[in-house]
Amino acid sequence: MVTVVAGRRPFRPRSLIRPAVLLLLTALVLYPLAWMLGSSFKAPDEILNNVAVLPRTWTPANYPNGWNHFDIAFGRYFLNSFMVAALTVVANCVSCLLAAYAFARLRFRLRGLWFAVMIGTLLLPSHVLIVPQFVMFRSFGWVGGPWPYLPLIAPHLLATDAFFVFLMVQFMRGIPRELDDAAKIDGCSAYSVFRHVVLPLSRPALVSTAIFSFIWTWNDFFRQLVYLSDLEKYTAPVALTLFIDSTGQSAVGPMFAMSVLSLAPVFLFFVAFQRLLVEGINTTGLKG
Repeated sequence: MVTVVAGRRPFRPRSLIRPAVLLLLTALVLYPLAWMLGSSFKAPDEILNNVAVLPRTWTPANYPNGWNHFDIAFGRYFLNSFMVAALTVVANCVSCLLAAYAFARLRFRLRGLWFAVMIGTLLLPSHVLIVPQFVMFRSFGWVGGPWPYLPLIAPHLLATDAFFVFLMVQFMRGIPRELDDAAKIDGCSAYSVFRHVVLPLSRPALVSTAIFSFIWTWNDFFRQLVYLSDLEKYTAPVALTLFIDSTGQSAVGPMFAMSVLSLAPVFLFFVAFQRLLVEGINTTGLKG
C-alpha cells in the first residue's frame, strides 16, 4: 500500500532499506573506535568485563596517568612522530615530484623499461626488503647512531615510494603538452618548464601525496620498531607497546587513553585536507 500526499512523493517502505543498511555498516565500522574511546574512560577491570561503549564508572584519570606513565612524558613521543612524519612528507613530495616529472615529461633512453621496473616494486611487500635494508643501513652506521631516524627518512629522499611516483605521473600526463611547448618557445629550459608550468599545476597530486605520507608514516609501527632502540627516540606507535611490560602486567586504561590521543592528529589532518584529498584523487586518473 502506498500513501499519497498532495505535493509530495509517495512514501515507499522499500526506500528505507538502503539508509538502514548504510547506517548498520557505519555502526559496524565505527564501533571499534567508539569502544576504544569509551574504554579510555574505564577502569582496568571494567575494560576486560564490559563490552559496552559507555563506561559504568568514568575514569578520566587515565589520560594524565597515561601522559606521565613513564619517566619521559608521552608528549616527547608525539614530537618524535611529528618530526619523522613531517620530514617524510617533505622528502616524498620533493623526490617523487622530480621522478614523476622525468617519467611523464622528459625523453630519455629506456624510459618505459625503468618506469615498468618502478611499478614492479609495488608487487614487493615492504617486509621482504626490511632485512637487506637493515643490513645496509647498519653498514652505514645509521642503526643505533646519533641520528636513528635516518633509516626512516633517507629512503624517501630517493623516490622509493613508487605509488606516489605513479600517482604524480598519471596527473602530469593529464597536463596539456602544449603548455610545455609554449614555454619552450618563450625560451624556458626543462627546469623552467617544471618550475613555472608543471609544479603550480601539480598541487592536487602534491597534497594527496602529503596526506597519505603523513598518515602512513604516523601509523607506521614495524619499521620504527626495527630501527628505534633508544627509549627517548621512540615514536607514539612504538611507545604504546611500553604500557605492556614483560611480566604481562598492563596499564590498559592509560594505553587506550594515549591511543585515542595518537589517533587525533591523523583524524584532524584528514579532516583539514579532506577536500584537497578528494580533488587530488579525482584528477590523477586513478579511476580510468
